Amino acid sequence: MQAQQLTKGEIRYNDISSFGYSQYVEIDLGTSKMLILSGQLALDAEGNTVGLNNFEHQAEFIFSTIEKILRRAGGDMGNIVKLNNYFSDISNLPKYRTIRNRYIDTTKPPAQTSVEVKQLFRKDVMLEVEVTAVIPYQNNKEH
Repeated sequence: MQAQQLTKGEIRYNDISSFGYSQYVEIDLGTSKMLILSGQLALDAEGNTVGLNNFEHQAEFIFSTIEKILRRAGGDMGNIVKLNNYFSDISNLPKYRTIRNRYIDTTKPPAQTSVEVKQLFRKDVMLEVEVTAVIPYQNNKEH
């Protein structure tokens, strides 16, 4: 599926949830577009937790989802410039890094913030990841 290029100055809201938020927003930057993804959780299409009590499974599911969203928008994991990570237990940070490093270019890693919070969206959710990405347009002359 070919991602649609934004018009000059356009902001596009994608996959608007019935809960009142966009899964991701695209913002035209001239020669590229910025994607801001809502926090990604290990939830399937029916809202069930994926990887119950399994941090690695939840993290893997989240990064797989992020990758799908970026591809749908015309980018890839190399376009990520910032990760914000929310942990229910920060001791999972080493496990997180191992999984994250399978998805990103570790020679050009994105900026990152990781914090532990008292509780996430639901008690069985162990990780939430927000993403900011910048995707260059394929043909900058047309923009």
